[in-house]
Amino acid sequence: MNHATYIGRFAPSPTGPLHKGSLVAAMASFLDARAHHGKWLVRIEDIDEARTVAGAADSILQCLQAFGMRWDGDVVWQSRRKPLYESAFMRLGAQAYPCGCTRKEIADSRAGVAGDGAAIYPGICRDGLAPGKAARAWRLRVPDEECISFEDRWVGRVSQCVATEVGDFVLKRADGFWAYQLAVVVDDADQGVTDVVRGADLLDSTPRQILLQRMLGLPTPRYLHVPVVTNAAGEKLSKQTGALALDLARPLDELKEAAGFLGLAVGGVTSVEVFWERAIKVWAEQHCVAC
Repeated sequence: MNHATYIGRFAPSPTGPLHKGSLVAAMASFLDARAHHGKWLVRIEDIDEARTVAGAADSILQCLQAFGMRWDGDVVWQSRRKPLYESAFMRLGAQAYPCGCTRKEIADSRAGVAGDGAAIYPGICRDGLAPGKAARAWRLRVPDEECISFEDRWVGRVSQCVATEVGDFVLKRADGFWAYQLAVVVDDADQGVTDVVRGADLLDSTPRQILLQRMLGLPTPRYLHVPVVTNAAGEKLSKQTGALALDLARPLDELKEAAGFLGLAVGGVTSVEVFWERAIKVWAEQHCVAC
């Protein structure tokens, strides 16, 4: 890859402060961008405004700066980009359709559960809303037998039959917010993102995003999904599972721990600046073919 064309990004949701798990994802994306001598963007994914915590975005940005992760360009906020999502939605035309199903109705259909834990949509409203039923959400009409395969730079070959393993997925939610899958595809294309480096909890979403990219005529970036940090119970670290905020008074210790989780032997570094110099070199040796 031409180093000048590399654009990566870190896209946190402002639902709380950064924790050890989100630091791993931020570090991996930052290291990959810097190892490729590319740009590293920051996007605040606050499209789900009902879950946004006041002050969380500022806290995230302050934390990144305190840990020595400087981004390129201006920070982008999803909540300010709704016309872009509307435009993409309109371009899908008849490939999008209204759905009046409740979560209970979908669960009661027993069509199964997707890899990310969501119920597989059984296609109840695919041929039109039932009499007396009002539209709640809008879904993408996934082509029959649509299967997506891609090469993940960490995991390897990934394949998913979106039609049977996920079903027609949501583009616009019942609460009126644009769905994550549509927003992230539009944003990555609009920002020229060439490489998405993020946690493996989003691996199952990637085929849906690639399908949307193809249907909208957008480029598909390269993907690298790093393992997620879990708690003692094996649950992904998150605000819901009691993840503690990073200690801003101990940035070097937090960075070393995250690097260790990623398998990066940085040695006995004594400053944040030296840490990043060493970590970028080690990442390049392990994960870049032509850095």
